[in-house]
Amino acid sequence: MFTGLIEEVGRIRQLALTSAGGEVRVEARAVLEDLRVGASIAVNGVCVTVTGVERDGFRTQLSAETLRRTTFGQLRAGRAVNLERALRPGDRLGGHIVQGHVDGVGRFLERRPEGESWIFRFAFPSELRRYLVPKGSIAVDGISLTIAGLSDAWFEVAIIPHTFRMTNLRELRPGDGVNLEVDILAKYVERMMEPLLAHVRSKASNVAFEHFTDQEREG
Repeated sequence: MFTGLIEEVGRIRQLALTSAGGEVRVEARAVLEDLRVGASIAVNGVCVTVTGVERDGFRTQLSAETLRRTTFGQLRAGRAVNLERALRPGDRLGGHIVQGHVDGVGRFLERRPEGESWIFRFAFPSELRRYLVPKGSIAVDGISLTIAGLSDAWFEVAIIPHTFRMTNLRELRPGDGVNLEVDILAKYVERMMEPLLAHVRSKASNVAFEHFTDQEREG
């Protein structure tokens, strides 16, 4: 589990990808402090397993599923990536609960200045719309952010200078893909509400059917 508070911006040093998966080498420093083979780490919001630790970085292997569901297939050597080690028991949860399980790939549209900060706009897949709410949480490339504006096709977030400096947001260009993870609490609420919603739909359907048959009798 992660918090969405980025510890370091690393760089993709090397990618060896095929349709079946592949291996990525990431240049890093701060996150190497207690990193071990087998540990989990979030790379641009994707939870991966460390398969090798080097003096100035680490390696990880990617599955075909990861390539299908994330932006890893679009990355190239030299690209900046957000890094966060897994949460330890007793750590402060400063952002929100982030699992590192990507729900969909969004697209960076534009940014505009607002005072000393910026407003970033991202397009998102339509199937994620029901999980997004104004002032709700969302992880963008692993960064815990708050939704400041929302439409049926895009959402906006306010980025303060610290977040701009400490993440890869500063290098995004219009059209770039980003990994999106919605708030897990929203998905749990949806699942728990499913029996109730099914019951309500059933009752509504029965009422409509009875109304229709009553009209037939009167006719």
